[in-house]
Amino acid sequence: MPRFFLDGRKVRQRVSSASQFMKDFWQPRVWSVTWMRSRLPCAVLMCCAAVQGLACVVAADWPHYRGQLRDGHAASSEKEIKSLPLDLRPVWKLKVGSGFASPILAEGRLVFVDENEGQETAHLVQAGTGKEIWRRAYGEAFADEWGLGPRCTPVLDGDRLYVQSCKGEFQCLSLKDGSTQWRFSFEKDYGVQFVGKVEVPEAAARRRGHSGSPVIEGDRIVVAVGNTTGASLVGFNKMNGKVLWKSQSDEAAYSTLITATLCKTPQVVAYTADSLLGLRLEDGELLWRVPLKTAAKRHAVTPIIQGNRIIVSSHSLGLLCFEVTPGEQAPKLAVTEAWSNRDLKISLASLVLVDGRLYGQGPDKNFVCVDSNNGRVLWSQPGFSDKPLTGYTSSIAVGKNLLALTEQGQLVLIAAEPGAYRELGRLQVCGKNWSHPAYVGGVLYLRDYKDLIALGLGDESR
Repeated sequence: MPRFFLDGRKVRQRVSSASQFMKDFWQPRVWSVTWMRSRLPCAVLMCCAAVQGLACVVAADWPHYRGQLRDGHAASSEKEIKSLPLDLRPVWKLKVGSGFASPILAEGRLVFVDENEGQETAHLVQAGTGKEIWRRAYGEAFADEWGLGPRCTPVLDGDRLYVQSCKGEFQCLSLKDGSTQWRFSFEKDYGVQFVGKVEVPEAAARRRGHSGSPVIEGDRIVVAVGNTTGASLVGFNKMNGKVLWKSQSDEAAYSTLITATLCKTPQVVAYTADSLLGLRLEDGELLWRVPLKTAAKRHAVTPIIQGNRIIVSSHSLGLLCFEVTPGEQAPKLAVTEAWSNRDLKISLASLVLVDGRLYGQGPDKNFVCVDSNNGRVLWSQPGFSDKPLTGYTSSIAVGKNLLALTEQGQLVLIAAEPGAYRELGRLQVCGKNWSHPAYVGGVLYLRDYKDLIALGLGDESR
């Protein structure tokens, strides 16, 4: 391969005025995750090579949970943050209802969901000002001892917005006016009964809320419905809601779906209440599966992809890494445990992978750095979270540094270095939260239980 071919992550850059050629060439403008990981590097850079000085471009949006690739990385075009401004003031601040879901944005428009008059409600606002464009209720709100409001982060794709309520009401909305384009119900259409506060420890998402985001790949959207008689995951046509395939019989947990190309096979990777598995995107055929059952089936983290390896964690099993290899008979793939660290019982917070190291909230009120090749803890820093096991910190990689938002509302800038913990800044920016922020154009969009806040961290945003 020629030396100018780069990894897909290196081409996630903002659209510039010099990129009209690329903008016209690439359609649609919102790319699927697997396409970006596999085919984007070669195709983009062949075009770039023909135009001297033309930057490779992918719009620096944050269209779903944990960013463009659901890996907690900001776009590579974002400038490095070397320090936190001592006089930090919000670009804008908006009163919102309660909720846990994360803000998302694309092309200057931001979506957030909250509890409003007893309903889970989607809001579209201008990202630059917070001015509301429209709002749309999409399901009855749910509350338990953990809190009130939506728990599933929506998905933006072109001119559509996909929302999912705690109780399993799923809708595709027009981004223009919030009107419903198609919809279905987990309970009415698939028999997945939401039990709510009823003491059924093994009910997973049926008890605490359907929190994991769906994933879009090409013309389809895959949803973790959780039907235990053949429709655990369902693939739909994203434009009209037509069912394309149904697969497996696992209950749904709280983890967000991702797509990846493992052993040259595009697939959806799901961390269900009963297993970690991969399904062929084309038809939902099971490619590989690892049974993973834990107390209360509390599988909440988003799987991390490193080559042909997948890394997950739970409060019962610790931090686990599995490797997918070609199977004896195509298209089946084999899967084996590459390593495990049973002491790293990380329950809720997804780690972020930077240069072969994993960073994020640890199980003992700490922030950790872990070698992704073997699971060995390289350093641990106390002072993150008030409680063990269920502590939460959101982590975003911006170049070589990390933005960590603690559940107490402290924003901490940390150097992503394996040698030792090095803190570059710490500020109190919001109240208690369990919502992952979004970072676009030097602005951090975050929320707590009362406010949605835009904070300008980059020089270009202040």
